Amino acid sequence: MAKKEAIYEKNISSLIANNSRAHFEYFIEDIYEAGIVLKGTEVKSLRKNKPSLIESHAGYDEGAIFLYNLHISEYEQGNRNNHYPRRPRKLLLHKNEIKKLIGVVQRKGMTLVPLKMYFNSRNIVKVLIGVARGKKLHDKRQTIKERDLRREQSRETLK
Repeated sequence: MAKKEAIYEKNISSLIANNSRAHFEYFIEDIYEAGIVLKGTEVKSLRKNKPSLIESHAGYDEGAIFLYNLHISEYEQGNRNNHYPRRPRKLLLHKNEIKKLIGVVQRKGMTLVPLKMYFNSRNIVKVLIGVARGKKLHDKRQTIKERDLRREQSRETLK
């Protein structure tokens, strides 16, 4: 658990996008840091505006893990070589990590959800992928109750 928190809370130089719905809709079991294969116009677009991680998910195809439904807007100054906004993007992971993720997803009925997208200290785009299990309605209600309780306690400490 300490390793998971260390990866999630590590010093991120510049956050591009955060999937705020992921913790509400899923129980995050494990977290992996992955690189992502992007075109030049996609990187320029990421520097200018925010992508949308909310509807995106990762899946296995042809021996690699891809990120689907990640919306990166087209670059305004891009020419005919501009990218398609919702194209599948390959994630860069080690082979043993890929095998482990495929096994977990197939056996236990888990899913892979992107949590954060950021530039690291070397200005390389990284994605935090969470191995997640879906929440039921009563779990979501419990999450709302806990969030409201924490909010009330923080208000009382400020008084």
